[in-house]
Amino acid sequence: MSLQEIKNRIASAEKAAGRPEGAVKLIAVSKVQPNDRVEAVLEQGHRVFGENRVQEAAGKWPAFKERFSGVELHLIGPLQTNKARQAMELVDAIHSVDRPKLAISLARLAQELGHCPDLFIQVNTGEEEQKAGVLPVEADGFIAECRALDLPVRGLMCIPPVEEEPALHFALLAKIAARNGLDGLSMGMSGDFESAIRLGATHVRVGSAIFGDRTTAAG
Repeated sequence: MSLQEIKNRIASAEKAAGRPEGAVKLIAVSKVQPNDRVEAVLEQGHRVFGENRVQEAAGKWPAFKERFSGVELHLIGPLQTNKARQAMELVDAIHSVDRPKLAISLARLAQELGHCPDLFIQVNTGEEEQKAGVLPVEADGFIAECRALDLPVRGLMCIPPVEEEPALHFALLAKIAARNGLDGLSMGMSGDFESAIRLGATHVRVGSAIFGDRTTAAG
């Protein structure tokens, strides 16, 4: 698979769903990928990337941003409160807002820094104990709480359980977003992004299908 093949598949999925071309943003998930692979994708003109950990992003992206203009960086992994400031100074969007304590920290920092990345609230659609995210039944209340803090909530994010049909989870996320007047849907990965696009995804997160299998060298 290659970057261009993924982009072609996204365009086909948009067309099949009756959605305008370019409705879906491809986030190339560069976590634990060696720099030469990331550079190769940058050289092809792609500019939207996703990282799981603030520390790894901080070690990788400032240098790339100096060399390549227009880079847009999304944090798609869990965010510890003590890393919130570093994240806000580094990334353009955070997809993993999942608890009141983090929302309060982000709001305080937004006042202090005078800016805030776009925020997506992570919903634990599968209600999995080991997974981050607010439960579906608590989502409306948490969205209201974040809005009351003047946070720029752009949408919702989910990671469906591995063993379940992802479309059910994408449909649930879309339903929660619609009733809260949110346009952004960060859902769909390498194996299921076409299904996610059919159900309204605005951001899909694709890693190994673009870069190849992850290296374990980076931890």
